Amino acid sequence: MTKAAAERVRPSPIDPKDIAILAELQANARLTVAQLAERVHLSTSPAWRRVKRLESDGLITGYHAALSRRGLGWGVLAFVTVAIESHSEQEARAFETAVSALPEIVACWSITGSSDFLLQVVASDLDSYADFAMTTIRRLPGIKAMQTALTLKEVKALTPWPTPGQGRAAEKPKSRRAKR
Repeated sequence: MTKAAAERVRPSPIDPKDIAILAELQANARLTVAQLAERVHLSTSPAWRRVKRLESDGLITGYHAALSRRGLGWGVLAFVTVAIESHSEQEARAFETAVSALPEIVACWSITGSSDFLLQVVASDLDSYADFAMTTIRRLPGIKAMQTALTLKEVKALTPWPTPGQGRAAEKPKSRRAKR
């Protein structure tokens, strides 16, 4: 199953044990199956089978180490909105292909509104960002306009995705049906 297909379709329903497994692995992907099983109150084999099913269903798409942006020398984090000249499929694909080849652009989203794309960009310092913006981003295929927002402080960096049942979206409003 492709990543895009996995994001559109969830083949198997997930239950509270699956949700617990997802939460534990987001917190620490280095857990052994035995440690994971203990934390979610399963024996090792069922825990392993559930992890394999969650992987094949596309809910678990990989295991990663969390790195320090600043520790790697990326002192500037910028969000750049980009509008492209034409909204043809070919123009969008050319832009997406060019962006994908640039390691300084760590994320890119196609968005709605007055811009077409939102880029997350890192640079070692402000001068390096200015150079990258002017010599690389502005020269990407089809660029009509771009606008940069520099981050001043990371208040909340990328955190684990909420699992079903977490957050305000999980709170279902009570029915306010009138009694007859």
